[in-house]
Amino acid sequence: MSAPIAIVGQACVLPGALDVATFADNVFAGRDLVTDAPEGRWGLPHADVMGEGRDRAWSSAGGYVTGFDRVWDPSGFKIPAAEFAGLDPLVHWLAHVGRGALRDAGLDVSADGGSGRAALARCGAVFGNLSFPSEGMARWGERVVLQANGRPAPAADPRDRFMSGLPADLLSRALGLGAPCFALDAACASSLYAIRLACDALTAGRADLMLAGAVQRADSLFLHIGFCALGAMSHQGMSRPFHREADGLVPAEGAAFVVLKRLADAVRDGDRILGVVRGVGLSNDARARNL
Repeated sequence: MSAPIAIVGQACVLPGALDVATFADNVFAGRDLVTDAPEGRWGLPHADVMGEGRDRAWSSAGGYVTGFDRVWDPSGFKIPAAEFAGLDPLVHWLAHVGRGALRDAGLDVSADGGSGRAALARCGAVFGNLSFPSEGMARWGERVVLQANGRPAPAADPRDRFMSGLPADLLSRALGLGAPCFALDAACASSLYAIRLACDALTAGRADLMLAGAVQRADSLFLHIGFCALGAMSHQGMSRPFHREADGLVPAEGAAFVVLKRLADAVRDGDRILGVVRGVGLSNDARARNL
């Protein structure tokens, strides 16, 4: 990076925290927010799925977002509220957190454009979005298979089959972003790659403001069965990197964005600066020079 980048806004939807202040409080208090999968999330009784062996999950432990309906407001975006209806919550989280982060940066992101219109015309977004099927995509696949076999099928929105690129398009249109907006999948390094690419866009002058972060709301049953099949899921339901008794991972879900701006511009504009990015370390598990 040739110039420092300022963090001027932030927002999140995470397990046990629908805002940044609550998330920070949870971290400082050392709260364990891992729980069993909420009833109904798997679409099957847990007893039908739990156990050892093929197509089984030996754990339902994870970090799950709850209570989002209390804060979700689909109105006020630059697309009709009805366009959000039927879409996977992943899209709702993105729109909510993107709007919240821009508001935290002091921008007017109301539907009529307001004073933030010029800034958003030069604002883009890049975020990690793991290429696992979302819950909405899984329901659509279930519907297609059942209908093909002449059986009753659950309601599903066909738009959810586009779980990688479509959320980025909807985020861009909902917020009226004029600079590039896209999702990427770099596995566990996705959010770091997002920050690096967002910083690159600012440094190269392709944007004056960037949203960077990640969203994760893959189908929970798919994740648990899949990672158990790989032998990667913790039998104890505990994620303990580098601990001598670590025995695997525990998946979690959520969305988070930071708003990035060239530091010189942030100082010039009198922005509240939450932090400064001077470099980003990347890894893709290969023998290669860090970027």
